Amino acid sequence: MIKLPYFESYRYSKKIIAMIKIAKQTRLASEKVIDRASRFFGKGGVGLEETERNPCCISFEGAGGYVSISIVDEEKHRRVDIETREFEYQAKQFLGTL
Repeated sequence: MIKLPYFESYRYSKKIIAMIKIAKQTRLASEKVIDRASRFFGKGGVGLEETERNPCCISFEGAGGYVSISIVDEEKHRRVDIETREFEYQAKQFLGTL
């Protein structure tokens, strides 16, 4: 798993809201990654609402947070980038399944 050097926190009503970005390389086709993400984070999995779906990305919202996944085609593999708030643990679990 590749951890990108990116971390933001926002002060909101006296509590800190954190967001992370993480990434992993995979040889799976983009369509398979999108389908797996839909099953993992969608209604049959974590239970988030799918808000966007394209051949290169998919996004979910719910429970006060979000998950945004994008896939970048590279020479021999694809890089799966995940940005999330409130679902850091689940994002790491998902990347572990790829």
